[in-house]
Amino acid sequence: MGGWTRHEGLAVGLAREGVDTDQLIPARFMSAPRAAGYGGFLLHDLRRVGDVPDPDFALNRPEARGASVLVAARNFGGGSSREAAVYALVDAGFRVVVSPSFGDIFTGNAVNNGVLPAQVGADDGARLLQALGQPGDMVVDLQGCRLRLGEIDMPFAVDPVHREKLMNGWDDIDLTRSHGDAIKGFRDRLGRARPWVLLPEDR
Repeated sequence: MGGWTRHEGLAVGLAREGVDTDQLIPARFMSAPRAAGYGGFLLHDLRRVGDVPDPDFALNRPEARGASVLVAARNFGGGSSREAAVYALVDAGFRVVVSPSFGDIFTGNAVNNGVLPAQVGADDGARLLQALGQPGDMVVDLQGCRLRLGEIDMPFAVDPVHREKLMNGWDDIDLTRSHGDAIKGFRDRLGRARPWVLLPEDR
């Protein structure tokens, strides 16, 4: 997974509150192998009226094709802990999700799969959704924690550790390794103070 500091892509608005992971990918599709791709299952039931795609649904519109930034209403990604919800977003081409609030587990899963959960204020989120009556080009500056859509320029919040992982393309193991010197220093100090905690060959 490669790191990044700036993303430019087409943004599409989803003005619907409380889109949870069960809606992001219904459970019946999770038996499919990941290698087959989950993008076609993203928001499957919300995008259809019966068995027919809803032409008025934001992601079904022709002008939304190729979107990589999803701007959503509050409480995005709540519900169950299924990581497949993030797989569906990634496989559909999304790299950034903007919302006033996210489910906690979804946030961790998103970052571990290279997706930025960019949190904005409620008023800023409403402003973006209003501007995205039609999809538009957005610039996301991860280093400066700002996003731009036309004349709109606003900050977003992201956990500093999550930001570091995304910028470096790290998973949790990589993040731990980045503290290798501090971990070794702690181990050496502990070994000197309490040698009995280490095996003889490690002293």
